[in-house]
Amino acid sequence: MKKVCGIVVFLLAISLFHSTECYADNPIVQTNYTADPAPMVYNGTCYLYTTHDEDTIVNNFYTMNDWRCYSSTDMQNWTDHGSPLYYRTFNWAKGDAWAGQVIHRNGKFYFYVPMTRKNAGGARVIGVAVSDSPNGPFTDPIGKPLITNNGAQDIDPTVYIDDNGQAYLYWGNGNLYYVKLNQDMISYSGGIVKVSPKPASFIEGPWFYKRNNLYYMVYAGMAGGSENISYATSNSPTGPWTSKGTIMGSQNSYTNHPGVIDYKGNSYLFYHTGILPGGGSYHRSVGLEQFKYNADGTIPSIPITKNGPDQLSNLDPYVKTEAETICWESGVETEKCSEGGMDVCYIENGDWIKVKGVDFGSGAVSFDARVASATNGGKIELRLDSETGKLVGTCAVSSTGGWQTWADAMCSVNGVSGKHDLYLKFTGGSGYLFNLNWFKFTGGSVTAGDR
Repeated sequence: MKKVCGIVVFLLAISLFHSTECYADNPIVQTNYTADPAPMVYNGTCYLYTTHDEDTIVNNFYTMNDWRCYSSTDMQNWTDHGSPLYYRTFNWAKGDAWAGQVIHRNGKFYFYVPMTRKNAGGARVIGVAVSDSPNGPFTDPIGKPLITNNGAQDIDPTVYIDDNGQAYLYWGNGNLYYVKLNQDMISYSGGIVKVSPKPASFIEGPWFYKRNNLYYMVYAGMAGGSENISYATSNSPTGPWTSKGTIMGSQNSYTNHPGVIDYKGNSYLFYHTGILPGGGSYHRSVGLEQFKYNADGTIPSIPITKNGPDQLSNLDPYVKTEAETICWESGVETEKCSEGGMDVCYIENGDWIKVKGVDFGSGAVSFDARVASATNGGKIELRLDSETGKLVGTCAVSSTGGWQTWADAMCSVNGVSGKHDLYLKFTGGSGYLFNLNWFKFTGGSVTAGDR
């Protein structure tokens, strides 16, 4: 996302919440416009795959070239893993990296994604990519589309593996379809089945899963000229489907797309809106809400909140934390890092990052950071509970000779213990100051006056 958007987010936070002491935690990503959330739980971590609305819109339409991956273990601080897959990975595709979903099986990860096919009159088809890691990179194992449905708008695939091992791939726009995937997850048996009747008001964006022996189809339904989130249930993975109504009303984006998971004993709904500055139907942003199923398995109406779900666990500052682990930010962006993973970049004077719920325990005595600068560097101010909160340390960053030439920076820390929101506030001269790869605190005893 452009730097100006981060600055406007800061101003918007002030105007909406009337205090520099509080910043909304929805949408959960502010460094990019994201949409079409697809969560996956793997090895105790919640991974989130999204589409990516580019800053610059072409032909006044969805401009989407890659997918993004984020992860969290506390549902408030999200780590940016960059792009695990591009439409250019598929030599038969010419664009439109739209809503997809990832699932784990056979020690691998399978990513089902729709795209526009080359030399096919604009037909949208569904491909599959595979990786050994949830972060990617993903590759095309079959060299052709998996689903080509005679000119239908084959978009928004959703995948689920039933208890008996049978995997199902649903998808659709206007109509709802499914196939039974083979064990290899890159082919299917039998024909494409059109669901009839389809769930009431179904438009697109299906999300298919099973919970307590009941099958759920959550989807984007149409109401009043824009899409809401509705759902249906069935006693069978192939229907018939009984429509159950609306979960979340229409937002200021023409489209919507749900993703539903259970994680660490809680239930969550992911969705997208257009509420970030510059947002709208072609600049969307993913949000997250926690909810509880009713006793009969029905889903309640879920309102959008500014704070999102409860934080599940505190962040440990005494282990290395990737700088791109962010609850909220103002002004920064992320990029691939030469040392692996991602780094925070395009840092300017006054930018900041909020990391929520950091537990310093009995106290921290020093702060280490991995930094790079092609200019004169700047400073990292360590502040508590707001970007103007208590200053507990200032780390000087010098020139390292390049934006990917990394060095360590360190400073002492004074007067911090217990749980706080940590703000890394960046200060310095004009222009870009430095990049930040990771940070880590060192603990130690504190005196009574520091408590």
